[in-house]
Amino acid sequence: MKNRIGKLNNRATPPLTIPEIDLIMEELNKDIDGESALTDYHVQPTVKIHERINEASIQIKNIFQVIRNEGNIQIETVKVINAEVAPVIAEAAKHPDIYYLFEKMQAKNEFTYSHNIGVGIIATYLGMKLGLSKESLSVLTLAATLHDVGKTRIPESILEKPGKLTASEYEEMKRHTIYGYELLKTIPGIPPSIALTALQHHEREDGQGYPLGLKGNDIHLHSKIVAIADVFHAMSSNRVYHQAMPFFRVIEQMKSDMFGKFNPEILLEFISRLMTTLVGKEVMLTNERIGTIIMINPYDPLKVLMKTSEGIIDLRVEKDWRIERIIG
Repeated sequence: MKNRIGKLNNRATPPLTIPEIDLIMEELNKDIDGESALTDYHVQPTVKIHERINEASIQIKNIFQVIRNEGNIQIETVKVINAEVAPVIAEAAKHPDIYYLFEKMQAKNEFTYSHNIGVGIIATYLGMKLGLSKESLSVLTLAATLHDVGKTRIPESILEKPGKLTASEYEEMKRHTIYGYELLKTIPGIPPSIALTALQHHEREDGQGYPLGLKGNDIHLHSKIVAIADVFHAMSSNRVYHQAMPFFRVIEQMKSDMFGKFNPEILLEFISRLMTTLVGKEVMLTNERIGTIIMINPYDPLKVLMKTSEGIIDLRVEKDWRIERIIG
């Protein structure tokens, strides 16, 4: 099957017949890279995990409010997150219809606390696909869930301001990375990478991030992963100062930042894996034509192969057309 896909990807215009496409769909339905790409695992199991995600978001909200009031984090708080919140995140990250969860866990604004759970799920999902060890994955989940804990020291008037921040307000907002590091580094017994992730998740590969302007190898792996998860979830969510961007516009924007802001290998892995979960889903193109994704180009995941009522569309060839939105 992999050889067949490789050959098809090398063709300028794959002359596929309907029976051939049905065969590909059947194979994809069985397995893609060891994962179920098309599944009936939707209604009840998905609703159940979505409810658990909502409960975890409420729990994190309560925890962060306690941290805001007390001004510190107790080791008992970390234990509660590990025991009660992290298992929900780990379960959600393994969900076969992960895109559906991404849609449902969009935050209404950046500080509704569901952002912390969303970033935790996305980072854990990506860590799994990158082959992190069980121990490293567990640490990553905790780091991602606490990456924005420094915002508990930012005035709510700044966090919830609907308009553009002033220069001084923006400088204070950026300090949440330092505040998070200060809160986490004093907790006995937790891995240093958890505090480092809070400090570094706004650092960028080209050195244009903050607070320290670190580059490439100076940024911890967990921080690189959380940076991608943080931006993806933030851009996909409605916030007090902007509306959520459509899924494919988010992917396009992040892809354009692949060789600058983000680690290209990690980001390409995320986009490719996420796009693979959309095989079999119906989408609408910018020319309003509707079709079903049947194949992903591993080297350019947005250039998919689609089956429509009028035939096959290859977005590698139709360069003026893009996917506008996912229908179902």
